[in-house]
Amino acid sequence: MNGLVIRNVRVYAPNSLGYKDIFIFGGKIIKIEDHVSCNVLKETGLVFRIIEGDQLLAVPGLIDQHVHFNGAGGEGGPLYRTPPTPLSLLVKAGITTAVGLLGTDGVARSLRELLMKARALEMEGITTKIFTGAYQIPSPVLTSDITSDIMLIDKVIGLKIAFSDHRSSHVSRQILQETVSQARVGGILSGKSGVVMIHIGEGSHRLRPFLDIVETTDIPIHQFAPTHLNRSREVLQEAVFWGREGGYVDISAGVSSRYGFISAVNPSQAVALLLKQGVAENRITMSSDGNGVMTVHNPDTGTLQPLIAPVKALFEEFTQMIREGIAIETAVRIVSTNVADHLCLFEKGRIVEGGDADLLLLSGDELSLHTVIARGEIMFEKGRVIKRGLFEEQ
Repeated sequence: MNGLVIRNVRVYAPNSLGYKDIFIFGGKIIKIEDHVSCNVLKETGLVFRIIEGDQLLAVPGLIDQHVHFNGAGGEGGPLYRTPPTPLSLLVKAGITTAVGLLGTDGVARSLRELLMKARALEMEGITTKIFTGAYQIPSPVLTSDITSDIMLIDKVIGLKIAFSDHRSSHVSRQILQETVSQARVGGILSGKSGVVMIHIGEGSHRLRPFLDIVETTDIPIHQFAPTHLNRSREVLQEAVFWGREGGYVDISAGVSSRYGFISAVNPSQAVALLLKQGVAENRITMSSDGNGVMTVHNPDTGTLQPLIAPVKALFEEFTQMIREGIAIETAVRIVSTNVADHLCLFEKGRIVEGGDADLLLLSGDELSLHTVIARGEIMFEKGRVIKRGLFEEQ
């Protein structure tokens, strides 16, 4: 087993630690010190590599809690189904932990296939989890019910549903809160988060039914992870109130004008607005919606065309936030630390001794991706993918 020493790198853990040496061994961060003695390590007989961190920044690896890594889409018919995401696209985007989920199609898309894709990606080098469910209520499940999925299947950490959308199930509030309760109980009994990831559409109800549940039941607001909240200014403004009440607000990095979503508030601008209007920075998260696709009509031809959210959007918006004046520490929390805390991924989201060795090294000036380290293994370095999936072209 080989080790790794990163020397004299500026560390954001997410708080700034200044310039440090980092010693990694066995997939874990062993030491963060002003100086790690390589001579002492050599005397122990350890085999290790040294990376000179001068002019580089070290931040925790990105945690993407909403990525369709086994494919999504299909709303325009079979032609519009996106294929599974290869490992290389994730590591090139700085994603060291990915949470997979289903979308509109909970019929032809299978939770079993999603689970096996998650296991394959983990064997290839990154960390993966999944949400059970899909848009539909009652939710598709792997076992007999939502609670059992979360309790009995290692990779299942919560539930995915959709609401306030013409494609979602139009269920009563009673059924909705019973569904949420199943996820909460599953999380409590398994020691997991049991978070309910909610696709919020453009319908008129938006977040109000979930505010009602919080106000009239004992279900806490942090049980929910509503996403796509920058899809329009109207949805984002409602998200401000939700965030002020202590709820998590998830911004979709891949839903932006850059990728054809003309009604969306660009992600970095959405974050700035949330912070300005009083939403606590530890309640803001961002995910890619990577590999998700929606179909729209081309106004010139009348034909359907796909709008695809790429996984790389999460890293793009992370750096864009910093360029637009958001502190590096805050941006790191939004794409990594806050997500880890909400999903109870306790060894992720921070550069800390004893934590998983998931790190990104960035060039100091350009904020370009220099190195991706996942569980102590170098996956990407100096513009080149080092570790690819088994069936990718090498």
